[in-house]
Amino acid sequence: MNTKLMLSALRAVRVSTSNKWQVPALTTVRQYAAPPKRFYKKTSVLCADGGYEVVLDHRKLKTPKGAPFTVKSEPLAIAVATEFDSQRDHIERSRMHLSALCFTAIDNPNNLNKLDMVNYLLNYMPTDTVLFQYDDERDLKELQKNEWDPVIEWFNQRFETNLQKTMNITPPTITDEDRVKVAKHFQSYSLDTLHGFVYAVDTLKSIILACAVIEQMLPVEKAVALSRLEEEYQIKFWGRVEWSHDLSQQELQARLAASVLFVHLNCSENFVKEKLIL
Repeated sequence: MNTKLMLSALRAVRVSTSNKWQVPALTTVRQYAAPPKRFYKKTSVLCADGGYEVVLDHRKLKTPKGAPFTVKSEPLAIAVATEFDSQRDHIERSRMHLSALCFTAIDNPNNLNKLDMVNYLLNYMPTDTVLFQYDDERDLKELQKNEWDPVIEWFNQRFETNLQKTMNITPPTITDEDRVKVAKHFQSYSLDTLHGFVYAVDTLKSIILACAVIEQMLPVEKAVALSRLEEEYQIKFWGRVEWSHDLSQQELQARLAASVLFVHLNCSENFVKEKLIL
């Protein structure tokens, strides 16, 4: 009898111990903020106080800081209104690159002036993507020479500079004279327009490619392809991940297209004034 009691007691201890230390299964559910629903039916552009505003139904569009959305270019305001009008059930802000650029230019969250913007752009020159080329792999070296060198030559002719590529990890030497020439070009633009240049340079990691596409020496698709030249070369050997590489390429093209439009539409006001004066 005592043996039976001992066995039953041991079984009870084992069961209680296993239940006590049993770790419940954990399921992780990642939560994402839902995009805001579209609350307006139509968009329009309103001219007021020498600027242009975007109206959503009867509400005037405002920036994330709460400032009124006002731009000097009517085509730019129409483009932003079109971007809002293209939204369906929800407002996908991550895909509204042109609106984001306008918001950044109006709010200027980092309180940057024109000198800050120009210096930021100039600091990209010693680390420009197309100035760093490979000397180890013959095929990649020839590809970069054939694709990148003509763009570098165009940049030097356009701005009367003498930028030289490097074949190792040592950054190329940028003379003060070349920096001054490029700086004068950027200083001719307004502070708002410089935000478009910064957006393009950040997208391509190249001030040379950014200037080439904005001045219509290269189309958007070609400029993005040149910025991803080494990656595309490696993809030939290791394969393409469609949901990753293709999505990245399309996102870069959308960002770059928005920056090019932003620069040109911001300058359209000056073009109209010049035509009227003539």
